[in-house]
This record gives sequence, C-alpha cells and structure tokens, in this order.
Amino acid sequence: MSSALSSPVVSSPISSPFSLASPSTSSPGVSFGLFNCFIQKRWRKPTVSAQTRLEDRVRDSKLDKLMTHLNKLKIILKIHQLMSNRKRGPFVSVQLMSRWRSITGLNVSMGSFIHKYPHIFEVFPHPIRRNLCCRFTRKMKALIKEEEVAMEQQELEAVRRLKKLLMMSVNGTLHIHALRLIRRELGLPHDFRDSMLGKYTGDFRLVDLEIVELVDRDEHLGVAEIERWREKEYREKWLSEFETKYAFPINLPTGLQIERGYRDKMKNWQRLTYTKPYERKEAIRVRTCGGFERYEKRSVAVIHELLSLTVEKMVEVDQLAHFRRDFAIEVNVREVLLKHPGIFYISTIGKTQTVFLREAYSKGCLIEPNPIYSARRKMLDLVLLRSRKTKQLLACGSNNEICEVNEDDERPGDWVVSLLESCDHHHIAGEFTDASE
Repeated sequence: MSSALSSPVVSSPISSPFSLASPSTSSPGVSFGLFNCFIQKRWRKPTVSAQTRLEDRVRDSKLDKLMTHLNKLKIILKIHQLMSNRKRGPFVSVQLMSRWRSITGLNVSMGSFIHKYPHIFEVFPHPIRRNLCCRFTRKMKALIKEEEVAMEQQELEAVRRLKKLLMMSVNGTLHIHALRLIRRELGLPHDFRDSMLGKYTGDFRLVDLEIVELVDRDEHLGVAEIERWREKEYREKWLSEFETKYAFPINLPTGLQIERGYRDKMKNWQRLTYTKPYERKEAIRVRTCGGFERYEKRSVAVIHELLSLTVEKMVEVDQLAHFRRDFAIEVNVREVLLKHPGIFYISTIGKTQTVFLREAYSKGCLIEPNPIYSARRKMLDLVLLRSRKTKQLLACGSNNEICEVNEDDERPGDWVVSLLESCDHHHIAGEFTDASE
C-alpha cells in the first residue's frame, strides 16, 4: 500500500478535439486548432520575373524549328573546324571522330550522326590501312568556300558594321573578346584582328591588346536602321511625325493574350521620347516623369540596332551581356527582351537562348537576305536533305560518278554502315588506331 502511494502516478494522454498539438508532434506548416481555425491565409500576388515570363511566353514554332536546324549546322561546322585543324590530311578516322562527341555537344553517337547526313559526310575505307575514314563531300566544301568568298566580298560592309558598333559605345571603344564572340554573327573572318583592324588603320586603332577604338567618327553612319522603317511609315501610311518619330515595328505573336489597357500603354510607349543609340548619352533622371521608361526604351533601341547589324538578325542572349558596359545598358537584358514580345523573340532550343528580331523574319526565313546568309542557307538546305535522294546525288570516288545500285537497292560500300553505327561503342584496336593518328 505504501509502495503504491509513493510511486509516481503517470496520467495517460486524453485525446480531445480541442487539445492543442505539442510542438514536437506538430507539422511544419500552420497547425489546426481552437484559436486558428477561422484564420484566413493571406493571398500572395504571384511574382513576375524574367524566368516566369520566359516560361509563359508564346512560342513561335517557325523560329524554334529554324533554331533546331541551325544547332545541327553548328555541330557540323564545329566538326569541320576540328577536321581542318589536323595537318595530316583532309580526312579523319571515324574512331578519332568519336572522341569529339563531348567537344561538339552531340547527344547521339558520332557514327549515327554521320550516317544521317550522307550529303555532308563521306565515309570510305582507307586505301592502304583499310580503316574507316570520314571527310566532307565536295558539295559541302564548295558551300563553305562560298561563305568565305562572300565574307571577303562583304569586307567593306563588315567594316561599316564595326564602325557603327563603335559609334554606339559610350567611349568609342569595344573589347575584342566581345567582338570575337559574335564574329560569325557580324560576318567577320577568323583573323579579323589582323586582317581588318590592322588593315584599316585609318578607321580603327588598337588601344590595348584587347581593346579597339574608333579613330574618326563618321556622322553619316550615325543613323539607325529603324529610321528607314519610320520614314517608310511616314510616307506610305501618311502617319504624323509625332506617331512615327520614336516608334518601333510591333509584330505581336499569334495567341498572345492581350490584357485590358495594353494597347493604350503600347501607344503611349511608342510616342515616348528617348536618347537614340548614336546620340550622346544624356543624364536621365529615373525619378522624373517617364524617366525609367525612357531609359529602358533606349536599351531596346540599342539591342534593336545591334541585331539589325548582324548577318542573320539574331544573337545569343548571353553574348549581349558583354556589351552592357560599353553600350551603357544598365538594365536586365533578358527582362527587357521578354517585356517586348512584339519586337524580340527568345528561343530556348538548344543549350543557349537566342534572340531573334521579329520584323526581319517571315515564316522562318530572312526577309532581306544577304550573300553571307544565302551561303549559310544553302548549307542548311543540305542539312535538311538528310538521306533523301542519296542514290542520285551522292557521288563516290574522285570522278564524281553516281554510285551504282543493284536490284536490292544496295550500293558498293554499304557494308560500312554496321561498322559505322558500332564504332562509338567498340574500339578498333591495333594498327587502325596507330594508322589514323
């Protein structure tokens, strides 16, 4: 009896709907109880950022499809560059090409990629060592040569583009590294630092090893490409100067949900004044009426002019960040591009994001082509052929003779296809490796 009285009494927990949960057993969220059962959760406005705008944007199927084919062409040109850097001959063994998969960014085996484009790659056995080798077809080599010739013929036009870019910069200088990143977009040769900057010393001067400066400012070049469209709108559509002096061509994508008041805001934005790209930058007070809008509109004008000076009217978004300081673009570039879907379009096809100038394209093609674009378009058409018309167009040997086809639709040399597909998985040992390298 005494032991029963001295022992501690442990009370069992009582389950009740009004009992508060202990902190150790409560959920990490808001616990339901007597004092918070009628509390309403505050609704938060969804955040609107560059990432949400990028995910919710209206897709352009034509430009996305074009970007898919251009990515394949970039891989092919990268393979050509790697193959050209080798000094042992104009062909490379297929086994060695399989090691370039990570360099080119291929997500398939190199053997299957080569097999898809017989109009571009020619696979043949080595006449002595008998290992599989690959080289570019004469048709693809002719198109690459045509692009190089077009660049040489358009050298003065490339100089004009470079001078206009330097005139847009704040101090009249640009970093050569930034120009090297968009060299192909501007139509510049590989050695433009020596072949162009060193040749036209009356226009360019190297301040440092990686900085180029404009020697003399040409005011005749200080007219933006958008001014031609404004003059055309003023003459043909009989619009007032107030409506067209600071306006931009707006091509809204199909399927865009227009909110209430959007057209009025766009109309006021079109009339908003701003400092034009080739004018000297003035101090804009952000706190004044329309200060930030005018500053942002100037950034739109600078990016629009940069895209207008490119060969294909497109450039990677990450490459624009290298010109922010020189062009005094102190806003988020991706945010500005997504905020104006009627002027720019960002394609996320591939590993990088590419911005297109909407007014320059129609149904996936450039409205006003140039010789460099025409040569690249022929390469793209050759890529789109894939394995079509192979029996008629694929030449074998050096005499450009059509390959003969037997009754079973087989050509001499089709035995290499099975080896080609498995060359990335099984290494050829012995003399094949030593002979190819």
